[in-house]
Amino acid sequence: MASPQDHAYHLLNEYSNGFMVSQVLFAACELGVFDLLAEAPEPLDSAAVVARLGTSSHGTELLLDTCASLKLLKVEVRGGKAFYQNTELSSTYLSRGSPVSQRNMLLYTARTTYRCWGHLAEAVREGKNQYLQAFGVPSEELFSAIYRSEGERLRFTRGLQEVWSVCGRSVLAAFDLSQFPLICDLGGGGGALARECVSLYPACKVTVFDTPQVVRLAKEHCSLLEEGRLGFCEGDFFKDPLPEADLYILARILHDWTDDKCSGLLQRIRRTCKPAEHVVALT
Repeated sequence: MASPQDHAYHLLNEYSNGFMVSQVLFAACELGVFDLLAEAPEPLDSAAVVARLGTSSHGTELLLDTCASLKLLKVEVRGGKAFYQNTELSSTYLSRGSPVSQRNMLLYTARTTYRCWGHLAEAVREGKNQYLQAFGVPSEELFSAIYRSEGERLRFTRGLQEVWSVCGRSVLAAFDLSQFPLICDLGGGGGALARECVSLYPACKVTVFDTPQVVRLAKEHCSLLEEGRLGFCEGDFFKDPLPEADLYILARILHDWTDDKCSGLLQRIRRTCKPAEHVVALT
C-alpha cells in the first residue's frame, strides 16, 4: 500500500509536469494530427502520419504514443506496427470538422494564455498582467495582446464560438429569458451566444455590442446573422451609448477588468436599461 509520502510525491510530479500534457495537446492540434486521423478512412501508422504532415519520424512517433497514453488517441498493434485513430474525445472536441470542435480555443490558449502564465511570478510581484513581457504591449491595453493580429483576433472569436457551441444553450436555458423581448449581449464577439439565444427564445431579439473591428470580423467570417432577430452594434461599452434593452448579458466579460471598471460598466447599464432591468453576468 502506498504511503502518504508516495501519494504526495506522485501529486507533486503530476502538478509540476502538467504543462507537458498541455503542450502535447497543443502541438497535436497545431500539427493537425486529429484532423488527419478524422479524415482518414482507416487507422494510420506513424509512417503515414509523417508522410502526410511532413513531420519527423522520431518526433511523430513520440507524439502519437504520448497522445495514446493520454487517451487522446487509440492505438492498435498489427504485424508489429502501431496504428492510430481518434478517441471519442478527440473526434468530438479536437478535430476541425466536428460541430463542437474546441480547436481554435485550444490554439488561442496555447499562443496567448500559456505565454502569459509563464510570467505568473512577475504578475504576483507587480500586481498586474504581463502582456508587456509576453507580447510587447502595455499591460493596460488588454485586448492589444489578444487582438495582436487579424489572425489572432479571428482565432479568439472563433474560439468563443466553440465554447458556446458546447455550453451556450444550457447556460441560457438555466433561467427563463422569454420574458425579455430585447436582449443586448455586451462584448458578444461573433454572436455565437446570441444565436443560441434567439434559437432558444423565438420571440426575443438580440443585439451584439462589440468593437468595430470585432463586428466587421463577425460579419465577414462568422455567418451568424439571422434577419431581424440578431443584429450588431459597434462601440466601446465603457464610453459609447449602449443599446436599449430589457436584459443585458455580460458573458466572460467582467473577469477581464478591474473592480473599478466593472463597477463603472454596471452603473452605465443601470442608467441605460428599462425600468424592469436585468443584467446577467456569465463567467
